[in-house]
Amino acid sequence: MKIISIQNNLGIPKYKQIILSIEKAIEEGLLKKEERLPSINKVCLEFSLSRDTVLQAYEELKKRGIIYAILGKGYYIKSTEVRIKQRIFLLFEELNIFKEDLYNSFLENIGKDVQVDIFFHHFNLQVFQKLINDSNGNYTKYIIMPTNLIGAAAIIETLPVNDVYILDQTNPELNSFPAVYQNHKKDIYEGLVKGKSRLNKYEKLIMIFPGFREPLGMKIGFENFCANFEFDYEIITEFKNREINKGEVYVIPSDRDLVRVIEKANLQDLELGNDFGIISYNETPLKKIVANGITTISTNFEAMGKILAQMILKGKKEQIENKSALIIRNSL
Repeated sequence: MKIISIQNNLGIPKYKQIILSIEKAIEEGLLKKEERLPSINKVCLEFSLSRDTVLQAYEELKKRGIIYAILGKGYYIKSTEVRIKQRIFLLFEELNIFKEDLYNSFLENIGKDVQVDIFFHHFNLQVFQKLINDSNGNYTKYIIMPTNLIGAAAIIETLPVNDVYILDQTNPELNSFPAVYQNHKKDIYEGLVKGKSRLNKYEKLIMIFPGFREPLGMKIGFENFCANFEFDYEIITEFKNREINKGEVYVIPSDRDLVRVIEKANLQDLELGNDFGIISYNETPLKKIVANGITTISTNFEAMGKILAQMILKGKKEQIENKSALIIRNSL
């Protein structure tokens, strides 16, 4: 039974002919799950090919999840789903409602012949490293949310450099990789500038910034705005055992802190948008109706997913800053 066929006058690269031969053999039932492929040396000798040519074909099939390798034994059929042309490793920090919008948008736009496997590192560098190490060489593309993890760049650089895309947050260490990202420093500054006419009625701006998960750019942009426009301000790491004073505006990156502030205001019988104000970060459907509407500074996560999918499908290597907007509601 001959599995691989190579012709010199087809005008198709020989590594590609190996891939097409194996795909055809799978579709015709000549190769089934767990069956062993001809060894690299055997294919090299039979068709007078270089080892690199055969290895290129086998590695591409491996990245697509069609075959797998056992060290010292060879390559075996892992999946008969040859329609899958791309297998994408997607590493998020966590799943929340706006990241779910991003994920669903990406799936809708990436196409039907693509398999996307999603993982979460939960802001843990050890988990981040293990997931990347375990995936290395097994996917055609790697989409990484590095967040603000120290040491993430060195781990990412172990992946095939031409197959990596950075998502949501980037930094100077990752400038060599294509990315779709938020500019948190710029976004929060410009959002506050657009809301300045409403902010003028308040006496003090307070940012709740724990500093563990939140991008540092948020804090810097907030400080720059307050300094440039001479607003009294304070940055706190948590909202506990604190009274809300009339004339304060809270800038709140975390939805958990948003709930705490609204609950405290209700206990103090304060009127949101009059006695005090709130600007939340990241738009969700619930913020349209909670407390008659929460003002948000937010990027468009659906657009982010669509742009990323288009970059991959078109093979573009760009760094694209995703747009952000201030959505003014009752809370300001």
